Amino acid sequence: MRVHEHVFINGRWTTPRGHGSIDVIQSSNEQVIGRIPEGIDADAGAAVAAARAAFERWSVTTPQERGAYLEKIAAGLRARADELADLIAREVGMPLKLAGMIQVGSPLATFAGYAKMVTEFEWEHTVGHSRVLREPVGVVACITPWNYPLHQIAAKVGAALAAGCTVVLKPSEIAPLNAFVLAEVIEQAGLPAGVFNLVSGYGPGIDEALVRHPDVDMVSFTGSTRAGRRISEVAAGTIKRVTLELGGKSASVVLEDADLAAAVKGTLNACFLNSGQTCSAHTRMLVPEVRYEEAARLAVEGAKAFTVGDPLLPGARLGPLVSEAQRDRVRGYIRAGLEDGAELLCGGADAPAGLDTGWYVQPTVFGHVHPDSTIAQEEIFGPVLSIITYRSEDEAVRIANGTPYGLGGAVWAGSDERAIAVARRLRTGQVDINGGGFNGQAPFGGYKQSGNGRELGRYGLDEFLEYKSLQCRVPK
Repeated sequence: MRVHEHVFINGRWTTPRGHGSIDVIQSSNEQVIGRIPEGIDADAGAAVAAARAAFERWSVTTPQERGAYLEKIAAGLRARADELADLIAREVGMPLKLAGMIQVGSPLATFAGYAKMVTEFEWEHTVGHSRVLREPVGVVACITPWNYPLHQIAAKVGAALAAGCTVVLKPSEIAPLNAFVLAEVIEQAGLPAGVFNLVSGYGPGIDEALVRHPDVDMVSFTGSTRAGRRISEVAAGTIKRVTLELGGKSASVVLEDADLAAAVKGTLNACFLNSGQTCSAHTRMLVPEVRYEEAARLAVEGAKAFTVGDPLLPGARLGPLVSEAQRDRVRGYIRAGLEDGAELLCGGADAPAGLDTGWYVQPTVFGHVHPDSTIAQEEIFGPVLSIITYRSEDEAVRIANGTPYGLGGAVWAGSDERAIAVARRLRTGQVDINGGGFNGQAPFGGYKQSGNGRELGRYGLDEFLEYKSLQCRVPK
């Protein structure tokens, strides 16, 4: 069991001002695997003060210096990759092999990518008689979720450090242990005191303390749309910059000339990844009415191949959900789907056979789902796919755009050109074309209530930078 009694502030492991603690539960067996401090406002304040004091010196380091530190962080994480994969598989429930590839591989690539990018980025250029500079925004509060915990941390912290910002990280209390490993790695890398700080606690307390703090220049938040609204309200008091990556209800639009078997398989993979606990999961599959029966049959066959089980054991393709509350929430949505008249094709609200311990949910597929029903409109965050039919391409686009969200999506067609033409009509931040894979250098973020701002690649770096223009005298 991992017990952390200190938070990381100003380059030191420090006894927190709060006296409480939070248990971390392994999602597959409901056992306590760790404990972290329950921080309070004073801990947030101390971390912000350390970040503010460190900013002036860190902000003027050279890109080469910042890149060297980021490379050390990437190397430190690489040395602990197996440990982190096992830890996140226990915290979140993603099968171990996938956790190593995604939950650890992605943040490694992100830190290493920013280590290289920071030395190649154009930090200033000339426009007419003005010199335009890119400068760090200041002290950043990074508030991160539990579903891809280290990935989301890396996307924020890696970019912020590359930009020359100082950071206060507050990870989700549900899956925080990986963040403490990162803090250990950063300490070993020798990052100057105060440049990176880690505090822990419950969201309504310590998150709000960070967001309202006048010395925090920017908040980068990933989480629920409800929490994002609250953060925007609190941050407005000091007019600080806010970037939000929030919920999603992404549509996979299957056109009539698509390879239906490939489209259904790809949609299921995107829907069920991480047991459906993915903000950009393709949870609505839109199919032509005339191809519904075939699509439904393929979806049921595909869903049944997602073996549910202990994420630490070989053979499991679908692990548990992260918490009891999340499991109960997803089961509630499954019941709501039945109440709304959707056709349950497979799965359901009962526990998978033989898995009464742990927070497991059956892979579930609904057919004949009405576009305006609860399960077609609200983010479920579990392994639940809704099949919706349409009669024309225009209707498919209206349905795909007909939710408050706009984060991800897909279009499947007989040619990439046709798929791209439809993708251009979708109000969403990213669209996979005929199964195109995730690109960590492309911008990630959403339209509408899926948030604002972008993460990853140079687009993520941009979010942590200000423009300054110097008007120089024009020679006579």
